[in-house]
Amino acid sequence: MSAGAPSRARAIGLLALRRLAFAVPVLLVVAVAVFLLGAASPFDPVYQYYGVQIFSASAEDVARARTELGLDDSVFVQFGRWAGTLLTGELGDSRSFRQPVAQVIAERLPWTLLLVTVGLLLAVLIALVLGVLAAWRQGGWLDRVVTATGHALEGIPPFVLGLVAVAVFTLGLGWLPGGGLTDAGETAGFAQVATHLVLPAVVLGVSQSPWLILHVRQSLLTVLAEDHVTGARARGLGEPMVVLRHALPTALLPFVTLLGARVPELVTGAVLVEEVFSWPGVAGAVVKSALAVDFPLLVALSLLATAAVLLGSLLADVAAALLDPRVATDG
Repeated sequence: MSAGAPSRARAIGLLALRRLAFAVPVLLVVAVAVFLLGAASPFDPVYQYYGVQIFSASAEDVARARTELGLDDSVFVQFGRWAGTLLTGELGDSRSFRQPVAQVIAERLPWTLLLVTVGLLLAVLIALVLGVLAAWRQGGWLDRVVTATGHALEGIPPFVLGLVAVAVFTLGLGWLPGGGLTDAGETAGFAQVATHLVLPAVVLGVSQSPWLILHVRQSLLTVLAEDHVTGARARGLGEPMVVLRHALPTALLPFVTLLGARVPELVTGAVLVEEVFSWPGVAGAVVKSALAVDFPLLVALSLLATAAVLLGSLLADVAAALLDPRVATDG
């Protein structure tokens, strides 16, 4: 190990600590903002709590429910009550699901993580294959098709791609199921989950791939014009060796940072895709908690999404610093 390796590792560790310290006030601001936005919501939580039974409930029962749920308290009192619960190591109870918030998240988060992981891997694979081929054959028909398709897909929301996929592959061709985790009455076995995962994962991956494809293509084209690549060609190395062994590793360094920057869009895309395909992840809980102004669950899910964005950015910066010693770690 070189003499500079320990200092470099220390610098990366300090970067991670600074980012984690910065995350604390960010999460606090997000929590307060969610409570304030919820207080301004036109929806009455007690109506969402009762559901259709609100029409048969007496005024006394409704008033009692409002008192028990603390809905007549100010938003700051409700926030203080939630924060106190958080300090005890709990996340509170969800009014809309009538379950502990931790249980709601524990039941749904694994399915969201599965969808996001597979979708992200597909997006990276698509980007690397098509981006490299487009740059390799710059100006050819493949390059033109990939570039045009990438720019076209940039403006299409994930839910539109999802609806098109359902119309084509479920309703039209009948190849794949268009929603849910399993067929009706079936258990959540590997084959059932894998079959139902195909469409939402592909849609999520395709929806996230245009920016990655175009970035890989442009980054690789830039590297192909650099001196070390020209030198490799001058030594008589074959073009596949030049592109894959000399140019691509350098071109992928900024790609790692881009992946971290795409985490917010990935989170948003996952929520939309889950809704289209009735995937039992956190998206349904986000929508239901927002409509019910379910503060404990809504805040927990918002903080979870914010933490995912901050963690994605941190991991991307750390990976870039590890891969390239020239990357500064004082940010």
